[in-house]
Amino acid sequence: MSNFKVDIENQLTSLGREIQQFVERMTPSDAERDFSPACDIIESDSKYIIAADLPGMSKKQIKVTLKDHVLKIEGTRELYLEEGETLKREERAQGSFIRSFSMPDHADSSSIEASFKDGVLTVKISKKGTGESEADSIPIN
Repeated sequence: MSNFKVDIENQLTSLGREIQQFVERMTPSDAERDFSPACDIIESDSKYIIAADLPGMSKKQIKVTLKDHVLKIEGTRELYLEEGETLKREERAQGSFIRSFSMPDHADSSSIEASFKDGVLTVKISKKGTGESEADSIPIN
């Protein structure tokens, strides 16, 4: 490889590093970014499953409700710093979120079960139920 080509690569690497540092300095670190957890919806012959990624949260920070055939998953993910600590770089989004899911007509709203393990909330809803009652709040196991 020629010295000219090596010098160009070094200059581009240095320029990229300087641009990244400039952007990090100009972006406020206390700006709240939207947090919208990724969710999968799985369907089988007998049920629906909603799996939501909620890393770093506990089940006490999560609320699952059902009202007017709309299932809502909501909560707040916060960063807690110890005394004397400062945030130098923030890449993990935090803040409040609400994810809403319209229940299909053939879903049994009285059969909803929620569990939370390893940062994943799993909500199971049976199909073709005869139950017509709606629970305002669904406990998370």
